[in-house]
Amino acid sequence: MDILELIKVIIIGIVEGITEWLPISSTGHMLLLDEFLQLNMSEEFKEMFFVVIQLGAILAVVIMFWDKMFPFGFRENPIIKKDIFFIWFKVLVACIPSGIIGLLFDDFLEAYLGTPIVIAAMLILYGVLFIVIEAWNKRRKPKTNTLAEISYQTAFMIGMFQVLSLIPGTSRSGATIIGALIIGVSRVAAAEFSFFLAVPTMFGASAFKLLKFGFDFTSSELLTLGFGMVIAFMVSVFAIKFLMGYIKKHDFRVFGWYRIILGIIVLLYFVLVR
Repeated sequence: MDILELIKVIIIGIVEGITEWLPISSTGHMLLLDEFLQLNMSEEFKEMFFVVIQLGAILAVVIMFWDKMFPFGFRENPIIKKDIFFIWFKVLVACIPSGIIGLLFDDFLEAYLGTPIVIAAMLILYGVLFIVIEAWNKRRKPKTNTLAEISYQTAFMIGMFQVLSLIPGTSRSGATIIGALIIGVSRVAAAEFSFFLAVPTMFGASAFKLLKFGFDFTSSELLTLGFGMVIAFMVSVFAIKFLMGYIKKHDFRVFGWYRIILGIIVLLYFVLVR
């Protein structure tokens, strides 16, 4: 891997680490980056790389939320944390809709919806939704304030919203957080449930892409994937800390405005310039 390709991988890893957790669409940013910052790799590898690099980001949330996510304790006497097991059962219920739709329509989504125009439209649409829903949400008091209070029905409904994130430019965290806010979940609980939901969702998506690509990597491909995941992991640590601190004092409207501005810029570029 030459210096230029290394710099590209670093930039991609940084963007992934930031955008995976902020509700601004990591997949959308990855596809847009590929328009302007193309890796010297095959299209098949890049299709897999832009998904599997997210494993680095997922590892960051697992480590940071280990005490909340790991259902066993070994400090004094071995214990099973039943409340954490129940949360994971709810997460699995929430994964069902996107898992089914993703497996059935993966090729269609990639062929017809992974375009800059679709990404720009989704950036703008969900940016507007964030602003509108947050303004509406100000007058409401959350019905669900903690992870433990999220019911199986609520979890499934959040999972239905996650299906929307299969369209590039939507944002997995954005769709699940918007859905949770509409249902009546607090911002902090919505963000934490979104983190939980990311683990099986992205592990599943990455496994699917790896199986589809195969495991016959060249040394350059393996280095690119590994290095990108490491960068995404390191940046994710800071992005997660920032988001959790930010939402305790602020709402999501700033991300809505960011999405709208970026979407308009992308739309103008691909309609008028390219």
